[in-house]
Amino acid sequence: MEIKIGVRSVHRELIVETDLTAEEIENALGAALSSNTGVFTIDDANGRRIIVPTASLGFIEIGEEEPRAVGFGGTL
Repeated sequence: MEIKIGVRSVHRELIVETDLTAEEIENALGAALSSNTGVFTIDDANGRRIIVPTASLGFIEIGEEEPRAVGFGGTL
């Protein structure tokens, strides 16, 4: 799953590929926003950890759960 994280005062968003589901990402974000730590933490598909202060979050865009079909073939 691809997520885009917009950070305030930064012109480019962070693009992260993760093995988490959309629901797991939403739960992690909700926990980060309601906790006293003040950071949103997520691990990407390569095992790297991304940590963003919640006060700096501009937006989080969660990609599609299912991959889109590619090519010119019809459905079977």
